[in-house]
Amino acid sequence: QVQLVESGGGSVHPGGSLRLSCAASGRFFEINAMGWFRLYPGKQREMVATIGRTGSTNYADSVKGRFTISRDNAKNTVYLQMNSLKPEDTAVYYCKAVDVIEGDYWGRGTQVTVSS
Repeated sequence: QVQLVESGGGSVHPGGSLRLSCAASGRFFEINAMGWFRLYPGKQREMVATIGRTGSTNYADSVKGRFTISRDNAKNTVYLQMNSLKPEDTAVYYCKAVDVIEGDYWGRGTQVTVSS
């Protein structure tokens, strides 16, 4: 079993920055891909950014140039640096980790609110 603990959410004005962190703990074989997804009310969860174990990244078009995903394999932690935040970035952000044997694990989510 893998536990994912997210932190770093909160409220910020448009143009501001936040940094999300997600640490994986518990029993797992090997964490492969990690990533961040977000959920808007009434919609399906959408991919924000993902990162492979070797550092390959993928971003949603809406966040390219503003968000940066990174990870520390020694700490089994993934980060999301969010700059130039917009009101449309307001959502609940979820961390996801893929164990090569056990599959997908999700965090409980952290709220990000961007408003003036």
